[in-house]
Amino acid sequence: MDNKTNKQNLGSFGEDAAAAFLSKKGFTILQRNFSCRLGEIDLIASEGEYLAFVEVKLRKNADYGEAKEFVTLSKQKRIILAAKMWLSRHPTELQPRFDVVEVYTPDGPHGKVYLRLTRDAFF
Repeated sequence: MDNKTNKQNLGSFGEDAAAAFLSKKGFTILQRNFSCRLGEIDLIASEGEYLAFVEVKLRKNADYGEAKEFVTLSKQKRIILAAKMWLSRHPTELQPRFDVVEVYTPDGPHGKVYLRLTRDAFF
């Protein structure tokens, strides 16, 4: 398996783990992997009166910083633009916000997985 395929598999693993984690917290997953020319959003979910645009960040550990710290300003801007595009196609009364789910796999994807949600991670 090449490195690109392995990275895609890890990304899918992280998104699957984050979607299950959010569902257990009462979120309803509306869409996964929304992509447009402006950017991409890993998960779009509703939670009560909120519409969460969720970035999933997978890391082995936090030795070099928390996973959410790797959602750079330029990445945030692309997510915001993609969210505006999604909202133009899916009008809603829900209040949009931007969340990050950190997925940590210290022993790889077959070991224990730790997840952390940050609501309103950026604006």
